[in-house]
Amino acid sequence: MNPATLEQLAQYIPLIALLAIVPIGGWVLTTWIRVKHGYPLENSWGKPVYPQKSAETEERVRLLTQENAQLRAEIGSVKDRLATIERIVTDGAYRLDREIETLRGPAN
Repeated sequence: MNPATLEQLAQYIPLIALLAIVPIGGWVLTTWIRVKHGYPLENSWGKPVYPQKSAETEERVRLLTQENAQLRAEIGSVKDRLATIERIVTDGAYRLDREIETLRGPAN
């Protein structure tokens, strides 16, 4: 190609990019609005796609919810233990020595 043809094509690059970006942006925006307002998504033929619910998926959600609660409780107890360990580790040596001496009793 000669340089004059390349110059002419270079003038149309922003227009071509705009023609490619605008429809994609419009599709993303309309999909976001539909999801935000609770409308069902559509398949490639324009028919609504609803999430399928079955007894298996509901049971799975229930089991995962129970497991989540158990893990949250376990994390809470681990956090408490870690706080205790941090308190012990960061405790000053003088204070620890003093507490040990008070536990031993008065020196006679």
